[in-house]
Amino acid sequence: MPKQKTHSGSKKRFKITGSGKIMKQQAGMRHNLEVKSSKRKARLNEDQVLAKADVKAVKKLLGH
Repeated sequence: MPKQKTHSGSKKRFKITGSGKIMKQQAGMRHNLEVKSSKRKARLNEDQVLAKADVKAVKKLLGH
């Protein structure tokens, strides 16, 4: 049976930490940045842990 391929879109959007958590980029940093405060932009620019409900699906897409 052939190997499972990693989903190309997912590998660009998610990364797995050493402890096995899945990190993602917080939404809201693509447009309208001049109306957002610096404090808000700094918060949105940090990576976030993926919601528990989505972990199983994303791990399957990443081949883990």
